[in-house]
Amino acid sequence: MNIRKHLLAGPLGFGTAPLGNMFRSIPDEEAAATVEAAWQQGVRYFDTAPFYGAGLAESRLGAALSGRKRDEYVLSTKVGRIILDEVETKRDFGEKTGLFEHGRPNRMIYDYSADGARRSIDDSLKRLGVDRIDFVWVHDIAQDFHGDEWLARFEAARKGAFVALTRLREEGIIKGWGLGVNRIEPVELMLGLSETNADGTLLAGRYTLLDHERALQRLMPAAAAKGVDIVVGGPYSSGVLAGGKNFEYAAAAPEVLAKVERIKGVAERYGVPMKAAALQFSLAHPAVAAIIPGASKPSRIQEDQDALKAQIPDDFWTELRKRGLVSPEAPLPIDRTEGVAHGARLR
Repeated sequence: MNIRKHLLAGPLGFGTAPLGNMFRSIPDEEAAATVEAAWQQGVRYFDTAPFYGAGLAESRLGAALSGRKRDEYVLSTKVGRIILDEVETKRDFGEKTGLFEHGRPNRMIYDYSADGARRSIDDSLKRLGVDRIDFVWVHDIAQDFHGDEWLARFEAARKGAFVALTRLREEGIIKGWGLGVNRIEPVELMLGLSETNADGTLLAGRYTLLDHERALQRLMPAAAAKGVDIVVGGPYSSGVLAGGKNFEYAAAAPEVLAKVERIKGVAERYGVPMKAAALQFSLAHPAVAAIIPGASKPSRIQEDQDALKAQIPDDFWTELRKRGLVSPEAPLPIDRTEGVAHGARLR
């Protein structure tokens, strides 16, 4: 069972990490208004996680959607961390330490076991105030959070959370499951498992206009061949493709900013908004089922909708390819009309 067949209103979803006070503290009213704006603009897929502000994003999303019928939207969250009642003053999130310093101070522990996955889902249901979750991602079993320990974490999840989520899917409690990671290696490893039949993966930051070469080598073709849907998180590369200065949730390096400027120069020449180029690039790959840009302001929702609908001249994509600003193997929107696969089957 794949993901795209369950999307109710197209591929544009809403990533709720900013609602967990990522980088800054936002008022409850602003968070609620942002979710409401997404709903009014037709968004019907919402992704969240216990990690986002130690449950803050889940609670805010649940409150904002409490007046909506549950069968009118698709909901995904994640497992792999348990939120405890005790307070923690100093946290270590690997490369992402400080990401949610404005979130709730609750201590979080990793737990990729089968019991941990079930407990995490039960806790998420309470915070969200719903009776079911559609898709569940096993969160952050990758190098950026675990360093050299990531393979051991993956093995714990393979024997624990993967088994539990497969059973929950078979019992009809969830529609599907996969990984939720910022690195490609765990997804490649999962796709190679003979005993695991995941439905998809939320891949953040690794299939974007700015950063996609490594994913194209093996991961995206394998996912497309196996019918494993990819949900692209962070399509704006942590904001640097949308006018910000962050890449990989930190200050972008000079070479990253230089590449963005080169892409921006081509975009300006053709009158193409950078957000439009970013979203439409990610969606052009046949393995990609959805994109979930994050937002913490209502105005950003309209920008995302406009970006998805923008008409982009074919010559823009042709020039990006000729200038080497995108991989020659990357499927582009023009390939659908030209019938050129460029390393991947078309939709």
